[in-house]
Formats: sequence, C-alpha cells, structure tokens
Amino acid sequence: MLSIDPSLNTERENYKLLIGSIIPRPIAFVTSLSDNGTLNGARFSYFNIVSSNPPMISLSIQRSGGKQKDTARNIIHSKEFVVHIVDEQNVEKVNLTAASLPPNQSEIKLAELTLVDSEKLKVPGVNESKVRMECTLEHSLEIGENGLIGCDLIIGKIVHFHIDEEIYEDGRINQAGLAAVSRLAGTNYSKIGEVFSIERPK
Repeated sequence: MLSIDPSLNTERENYKLLIGSIIPRPIAFVTSLSDNGTLNGARFSYFNIVSSNPPMISLSIQRSGGKQKDTARNIIHSKEFVVHIVDEQNVEKVNLTAASLPPNQSEIKLAELTLVDSEKLKVPGVNESKVRMECTLEHSLEIGENGLIGCDLIIGKIVHFHIDEEIYEDGRINQAGLAAVSRLAGTNYSKIGEVFSIERPK
C-alpha cells in the first residue's frame, strides 16, 4: 500500500486523492444574491448534513488563488442562500452553470432555469429541483495555511423545505423518485444504482 504525506503534495495532488476517494459526493446547487441584486447559481460537491436539530447543512467553497468565490461572498454578506438537490432531470442544466462568468452575469439565465420565489428569503430558488432548502447563514469560517485562505466553510440553517409532492411519502422522501446524482472525480457523475440494506446490531 502506498504511504503519502499530504504536506509533501501540491494542492492539486491532494485534491485528486480526495475527490477520487471520498465518493460519491452529494451535489448542492446554490442560489445567492450579490450586493447589486445579481442572482448567482453555482454547484458544490463539498456539501453535507451537519445537524438535524436544528436542521443544518455545510458547504465548503474552495477559493482559487486565495480569491473568494461569488457564492461565498454573497452568502457572507446577505446571510441567505437556497440549496437545491441535483438530480437526473436537472443535472445537465446545473452543469451549464459551471461556466466562468463575470460577477454581473447570472448563471441562472445561461442555463435557462426557472426562478421561483422563496417563502422566507429574498433569494429565489429554481423550479427545476425536486428538493430545495431555504437557508440562513449560521457560521462562516476561513480555512487555510501559510497565509493563504483555501476555502470558505459555510454552515447554513434550513428555515424552510420545499419538496415535490410526488416524492414525499409519510414524512419521507422517495429516493428512487428523487433520483439524486452525485459527483465522482473528473467529469464523472453517478446515479443511486443498486441499493442494499444491512441491519444494525442491537
């Protein structure tokens, strides 16, 4: 077995080991508003559950050369954002939002996504998602070393859920109906695939 010291690797070398090992990763498509009202949409696969009481999620938004991304800047300033689960039906459009655009242009328009008002936030969501979560900023943390900030860690509190009625059953979400997709390495994605169960020991 190979033995690798990450401190001797470049950032890209560690990145490749991480995204190739920690798979599959759920994908969040996040909408946020800039100071001038421009709507930003971006996808993130450094995303997961933090807590169910209260309901919270985490986003780790990587910087490029220490430069903060629009989504992180918007969230930290406005304290609001909407998280959408990426699924088999919307993944192609969400992929279009990865294009590099100037801050005054909206990825939502580029991907021809349909806006829908939020219940409790100024930030709108998109209608092409079966699950979306209105979130307020709970915590933000700059992470880095050697004087360079590498990412903005965002902890968001969910203040409202929107669930497609067709996948909602007795308080649970039908995983087959949701058909969530996840990120692997490179340009690869995965579907849910075969599901198996293992009983927990008593």
